[in-house]
Amino acid sequence: MTSENDAANRPAQADSPGLDASTETSRSWDHIGAIIVDATLQRRQNYHETVKPRVDALIAAWPDAASTSGFRRHLDTGKLSEVIDWPSPGRLAQVEDITRVFEGQGIETVVELRGALGDPARRSVLREALAAVRHVSPKTLDYIETLSGISAGGDGEERVLGE
Repeated sequence: MTSENDAANRPAQADSPGLDASTETSRSWDHIGAIIVDATLQRRQNYHETVKPRVDALIAAWPDAASTSGFRRHLDTGKLSEVIDWPSPGRLAQVEDITRVFEGQGIETVVELRGALGDPARRSVLREALAAVRHVSPKTLDYIETLSGISAGGDGEERVLGE
């Protein structure tokens, strides 16, 4: 059964490969806050016009939010909506929920996130915890992996981008 809200629950499509298919590999961040905000905002939004400028603003305003604890300190100020110019309480709640998952999983840095995603047992637990967050679909889970620098190769093996 489908409903009008089904489309709202699907993440935005990644950039279509055109003449230069490298645009997707450019979507990785070495900043936990950037990964969380990008993954949250991307649903049904234009990446280059809406998402990327807000993620760039977040990194510029909160460079120490590259760690989960740094991001948490800033989240607790209640100023995220101002920093990323995003008034929607639903998306802001989703940022909070994803941050709580990372905290609960002991993920502090992007390197630790990649490590968790690279370990089959931890990956399964992490993906299950993230999937419990509203609007986090299997495509969003895959997108978080891309944002953390992990890419699935054609042979099904995951690789850290740039290696």
